[in-house]
Amino acid sequence: MSERPPGRFRLFVRRHWPALRLRTILLSVLIFAGILPGLSAIFLRVYENTLVRQTEAELVAQTAVLAAAAETMWPGSRMPSAPPPETRDAPGYYQPEPATIDLGSTPVLPARPEARPTTTAADPDAVAVAARVEPIAAEASRTTLASIILLDRQGIALNGYARGGAWGDLPEVQTALSGRPETVLRRNASYRQRYSMEWVSRASALRIHHARPIVVNGQVEGVVLTSRSPRALFRGMYQDRIKIGLGIVGTLGFLAFLAVLVSRGIAGPIEALSRATREVASGGGRVPLPSSTAAVEIRTLYEDFNRMAEAVDRRSRYLRDFAAAVSHEFKTPLAGIQGAVELLQDHDDMEPERRRRFLDNIAADGRRLSALVTRLMDLARADMARPEAGVSVDLRSAVLKAIDARSPSLEVTTHWADALPAVAVPEATLEMVVSTLLENSRQAGAQRVVASAREDGDCVVLSLSDDGPGIPEADRLRIFEPFFTTRREQGGAGLGLSIARALLAASKASLELGAAERGTVFEMRLPVAEG
Repeated sequence: MSERPPGRFRLFVRRHWPALRLRTILLSVLIFAGILPGLSAIFLRVYENTLVRQTEAELVAQTAVLAAAAETMWPGSRMPSAPPPETRDAPGYYQPEPATIDLGSTPVLPARPEARPTTTAADPDAVAVAARVEPIAAEASRTTLASIILLDRQGIALNGYARGGAWGDLPEVQTALSGRPETVLRRNASYRQRYSMEWVSRASALRIHHARPIVVNGQVEGVVLTSRSPRALFRGMYQDRIKIGLGIVGTLGFLAFLAVLVSRGIAGPIEALSRATREVASGGGRVPLPSSTAAVEIRTLYEDFNRMAEAVDRRSRYLRDFAAAVSHEFKTPLAGIQGAVELLQDHDDMEPERRRRFLDNIAADGRRLSALVTRLMDLARADMARPEAGVSVDLRSAVLKAIDARSPSLEVTTHWADALPAVAVPEATLEMVVSTLLENSRQAGAQRVVASAREDGDCVVLSLSDDGPGIPEADRLRIFEPFFTTRREQGGAGLGLSIARALLAASKASLELGAAERGTVFEMRLPVAEG
């Protein structure tokens, strides 16, 4: 299925997207994270909603005091005296009245209309109380800038500019006359925009109206009606400018600290690693140690790069040496074939016996080349082998199969430890490796081999020791190198031990040359199968 070509928008983005450095991206993320609460407070009206509720709480407090004062002054009021301390300390005595206004959900009513004219006379008791409370209301209004109007139980205004008018049809007044306080949001008819950015503030064109009943002897006798414009967003920000400024400075300072921390912990080490990687790729230097301020993940990345660089270096050396060895191994038979062919071409009258000898040499070199190619394919497959999941093999069974297939001229005895666990190496691999080692012992002149196995921690150690002449000390370090052999004249390619080691390494096992006073000892460490 063909890949869908990118659209015009994606092509435009790819073409014009700027190349950003990691420092720039991280700093931008930090700055955005830092200013996000401030943006939310403004555009989600969190801060402004708090200002509105604060204004409502102030109106609630004023009306509560004025209503209590009017109740105390009301003729015939049987308002009890102050409760004793034990009553005030009882749980549930204090019941604060929560704010109810929310800019996001509270409906906004039209501006409060003018008081409706009425010919009904106000309640005389309410008029008398209003006269006594009016100085208190006037002083409170002068200080808090709130409009405070007292109404009787008919909704007739008893003071202020609307004195004598009726507001009994207002929803908030009707709720208060029923015995419950009520707060509403209304449009502010006298609002005029003064600043260009005032449209951001929804509360600028609103006014809060709060009505509270005056309850005397359990009967609603009047209403305290107050209204006030809430603290606007910009005025509130101006009044809290010092706190907001300190918060901005503190936030920017903390962001600067985080930027330095991120730079020293992530961006700086990554840039250093990038430079070191380019140097390693060009063949010089190695990956340095990370700085002490680098993040744990960055340190792990440095370690992984170091291991990768070492593995690449080992592999490159291996390939270089391997290519040289392959060239050398192929050069000898190819030179023999080429020389024999040239002699045959130059001497058409060559004796039949001599011609046959040259042809036999060509055939022998061809077979050697074919065998060498086969062994190289075996080595390549062994190098590319991967561990098999869930492998669990009985070691005795695999080794005995290889022993049964040995040359009859080689005597093999076994010694097994009790209750050997299964190993996580494929049976075919074990058979091939054991067969290779037995054949090497036979070709070296050994007549007897002892196979023994024991458990060692999370591994099983399989040892094969023979009574042959052993390996010279000078050859012990090179015995596992590809193409190293002491039997080149007999056609040995020197790949058997390399293939055996690579096959075991694919299963996380190992093959090493052990110490021996006489003969040769090979030790295989095989991982124990899980479960």
